[in-house]
Amino acid sequence: MVTTLPSIFVSHGSPMLALDPGSTGPFFERLGRAIDEGFGRPRAIVVVSPHTAAARPVLLGAPTHHAVHDFSGFPPELYTLRYGPAGSAEVAQRAAALLQAAGIGFDTSCEPGLDHGIWSVLRFAWPQADVPVLPVALAPRASPAAQWAVGAALAPLRDQGVLLLASGSLTHNLRLLQRGPQAPGFDAEAVPELPESRAFRRWVADRSAAGDRDALLDYRARAPHAALMHPSDEHWLPFFIAAGAGGLGEARRLHAAVTYGCLAMDAYAFGDGATRLSRALRPPGNPAAA
Repeated sequence: MVTTLPSIFVSHGSPMLALDPGSTGPFFERLGRAIDEGFGRPRAIVVVSPHTAAARPVLLGAPTHHAVHDFSGFPPELYTLRYGPAGSAEVAQRAAALLQAAGIGFDTSCEPGLDHGIWSVLRFAWPQADVPVLPVALAPRASPAAQWAVGAALAPLRDQGVLLLASGSLTHNLRLLQRGPQAPGFDAEAVPELPESRAFRRWVADRSAAGDRDALLDYRARAPHAALMHPSDEHWLPFFIAAGAGGLGEARRLHAAVTYGCLAMDAYAFGDGATRLSRALRPPGNPAAA
C-alpha cells in the first residue's frame, strides 16, 4: 500500500534527544509506525536540515549514508550512536528533474552523511535504517518564499510514496535556554516555558490552522517575539519547505512540547493525509497537539 504522503516538519532539538528522548522520541516512534500502517512504508525519505547548508539546495545522492556527529561537548555515549541507511539515486534523479522544471537552481553531490538533525529523528521513526534517504542541503540565505518554492517543486514526490521531511526547530534561541536542577538534558521538559516562546508557538499554530500563508511568510514582521525566538532563522526555514510541499489547506500540528524553557519540539503535517495522520497519532498522542 502506497498513498500520497503528507509532508512533515519536525523540531529536532538538542543532540541530547538521542539519549534523553523526553516525549519527542516516543512521538517520532509513533510517527514512523503511523506512516507505515496508514500510508505504507515510504519508498524513500527526502529530508532537509539546517545543519547541512549551502548557497543553494544540494541533493546529496550518495549510495549509502552514515551518522555524522556534528557537535561537541556532549556525553561520550552520544558519539557511539550509528545510523546507516541507503541512499536513492532514483529519487535524487526525480528530485533534480522537478527542481529543474521549476527553474530552481541546485547542485548535486555524492558526499555521504546525515547530520544530527536528520539521524536523531530517523533513528526513532525507522530504527532499522531500512528506508533510503536523500538529504538535501538547506540554502539558509534564501527567503521563506524561496523555501516554499523548493517544497512546492518537490511536492509530486509525495504521490510516489516518498516522504518529504523537514527537520529544524519551531523556536531556536540558544541564549535563552533555561537549565533545571539536574544535569543539562535530563530534565529538559521540566523547565517552565517562557511566555514569549508560548506566544510564538501559538501564533504559528493559529496561522497554520487558518491557512494564512501570507502571515507565515511575513512572520518576521507579524509573529510575536519573532526576532527573539529566531535571532537567525535557519532552523525555522525548513518549516516553509514542508508547508510548500503540502500546502496549508490541510495543516495539522502533530506534536507540541518545549525543552529548556524555550526550545520548541513542535511538529506539523501538511497536505492530503495530514488530518488522517493527526488522528492516528492522537491516542495516546500529545493532548496539546491539534
